[in-house]
Formats: sequence, C-alpha cells, structure tokens
Amino acid sequence: QVQLVESGGGLVQAGGSLRLSCAASGRTYRPYTMGWFRQAPGKEREFVASMHTNGVSTYYADSVKGRFTISRDNAKNTGYLQMNTLKPEDTAIYYCAAATGAFRATMRTSEYDYWGQGTQVTVSS
Repeated sequence: QVQLVESGGGLVQAGGSLRLSCAASGRTYRPYTMGWFRQAPGKEREFVASMHTNGVSTYYADSVKGRFTISRDNAKNTGYLQMNTLKPEDTAIYYCAAATGAFRATMRTSEYDYWGQGTQVTVSS
C-alpha cells in the first residue's frame, strides 16, 4: 500500500504560480511512476503530468506543456508540480497518483494504483 497526500493548492490570480506537493508513505521502497491529474467541475478527470522513478522519463499534457514542471525527491518520497502562468481553465481539483507497475511515465489512468485525496486549485481571472 502507498498513501499519498497532496498539499499546496489555493487561490491565485491568472498569471500566477503555485507549487503542489505530494507526500508518499507506506511501501515507497518500490519504484513507482508518479502522476498528476485534475478534475474540473462537470468534467472528467484528465491527465496533467507524469514522471517515472528514474526522473528521466516524463510526460505532459499539451495543455500544460511549457507552464507546468513535474519533479520528485525520492529521498523525501515527495513529488511536486510547479505550475506557472496559471490560467482560469487550470481551475480544478488536482490529484497525485502512483503507478507501481509502470516502467515509464504514463498518462493512462488505469495504470495508477494509488490516489491522493486531491487539493483544490482556483485561478481567478
């Protein structure tokens, strides 16, 4: 079992920045791919970014490429999502997730075994 807890969400003006954190605990000695997803009101959950445990394999949704950066500190069992140049359409609940069986970064929701409870990000215009 892996437990994930997100933090760092909040209210920010358009053009601003936020950094989300995802603290992992439990069986974190197993390598896992970390992913970030988001879900806006009335919409389906969508992929945002992913990074394999090797820190080399990464993948971003086109909508956030160049604005968001995923990173992780394996020694601290913590992942991050740096979000810059935020737009109102980035408003959503952001979830981190862990895929213990993935061998690379992946956008496939079905590959993620564990999910955090989510943190709200609101971008005002």
